[in-house]
Amino acid sequence: MFKGKKILITGGTGSLGNALTSRLLGLDVDTIRIFSRNESKQVEMQRKFNDRRLRFLIGDVRDKERLETALEDIDIVFHTAALKHVPVIEYNPFESIKTNVMGSQNVIDAAIKQNVDKAICISTDKAVSPLNTYGATKLLMEKLFVTANNFVNLDRHRTKFLALRYGNVFGSSGSIIPNFLQQIKNGQKITITDSKMTRFSVTMEQALDFILDCTDNGKPSEIYIPKLKGYSIELITEAFQNLFNNVEIEKIGVRPGEKFHEVLVSSDESRYSWDLGNKIMIANPEKSDKEILETYSENIKKNTETQVYSSENVEKLTVNEIKKLIQDYDNS
Repeated sequence: MFKGKKILITGGTGSLGNALTSRLLGLDVDTIRIFSRNESKQVEMQRKFNDRRLRFLIGDVRDKERLETALEDIDIVFHTAALKHVPVIEYNPFESIKTNVMGSQNVIDAAIKQNVDKAICISTDKAVSPLNTYGATKLLMEKLFVTANNFVNLDRHRTKFLALRYGNVFGSSGSIIPNFLQQIKNGQKITITDSKMTRFSVTMEQALDFILDCTDNGKPSEIYIPKLKGYSIELITEAFQNLFNNVEIEKIGVRPGEKFHEVLVSSDESRYSWDLGNKIMIANPEKSDKEILETYSENIKKNTETQVYSSENVEKLTVNEIKKLIQDYDNS
């Protein structure tokens, strides 16, 4: 579905934006517009790809007029722009509201005005039963996107909105793997919060496969979640100790606003969740089971048990699998 399409990525100079751009360029797209605030990263990205199909636009999702210009003639918009560092946001909560909530509404309004075909927002496990401001803003972003379809005049507009939710990407900027590697290279102790803490494991390639699959096959007004394995901080630490000599550990304790285990589907949401094989869908509660079953042609099964989908209770990666992921990242 991407051949010949014009695509815009908000926050496109980030880790996901770079990886998504690389994948889409291989799918014969017509144009990719990178929309972000950081001119230095745009110059760096332009040199990295050196592809005439890329366009770089300085802009902020807080500026709706600039978004409307950027989205002219666009077929698909991937909304990845966000303030995301939890401690920073806890100290500056309203700034995150301006970007993550009001900025998301600006993307929605501009997409409808410019008659974009699909608008996909990238969410996070932090949006489930949020414990911090970042999670709360991402929850609101999801709500805005899945309800945006209620306000689209189908006689005049075609825009379809959906939300994708997954955990931290393994090896992404600011995540545990690059942090540990940097500490080891600097001769420092690796700092861990709590060895029993767990997280979902998703590689960038898995995230990209999931995003493109949902863009192609996802239905409007729904939230989609990939089925993932998990890992514990204890296993991550063990893998680093196996790979590197004399790794010392310093426990710093759980930070404010940080969850002990990641949750991608809460017990309340599970009542509206459906098993789609390789992924889970949380349906709009306003839709009946009959309506959903008629919409999907593939095998789909409603989750009958009220169960939390947590990194604590999913299958875990082995130490050898984690070592392979660390080595792949370090050699990339």
